[in-house]
Amino acid sequence: MWVFDATPLIYLAKVNQLQLVSTLEGQCYLPQQIHSEVVTIGLEEGYTDARRIEQCTDTGLFEVISVDDSQLVARLQQNPNVSDADVAVLGCAASRDAIAVMDEAYGRTAAEIEGIETRGTAYIVLLCAKQGHITVSEGRETIDSMIEEGWYCAPDLYTKLVRKLESFDQ
Repeated sequence: MWVFDATPLIYLAKVNQLQLVSTLEGQCYLPQQIHSEVVTIGLEEGYTDARRIEQCTDTGLFEVISVDDSQLVARLQQNPNVSDADVAVLGCAASRDAIAVMDEAYGRTAAEIEGIETRGTAYIVLLCAKQGHITVSEGRETIDSMIEEGWYCAPDLYTKLVRKLESFDQ
C-alpha cells in the first residue's frame, strides 16, 4: 500500500505520467488533506495537473482517506518542521502499514525516526523503468520534464538517477 504526498502527485501529473502509479502493487491512498490541497485548491486556481489527479481519484486509482487520530499524529504535530500535509501522509501510512511517497527532507526524516518506510517520486519512475513499464529513455524524459516543471533534484542525485536508469539497459 502507498500513501501519497502532494509533491509526487503534482509533478507526475504535470508531466502527464500519473499512470505510472497504476503499476505499483497494492492500493494507493490520498489523505483528505492532500486531496484538498492538490485537487480542490488546485482546481480553484486553474491548474491542469489538479484535473488529472481528480480524474485518477474518480477512476479509483487513488482512494481518498481520512487521518486517524493517534499518538503518532499528535507527536508529529508538535514538530514545527513537519507540515500538516506530511503529518497526514505519515499518519495514514503508519496506520495502514503503507509506504509514504514523499520527497520533502523533513517529512522523510520524521518518517525514518518513526519507522515508516518512504519512497520518492524518482523511485516510482526508476521502478517503472526497471520493470519495463516504460523505457529507460522515457524514464529519463520523465525526470527531465519534472525538473523543467520545477521539481527539485540535486545535481548529485540527478547523476545517480541517470546512472541507475542506464544500468537497466545493460
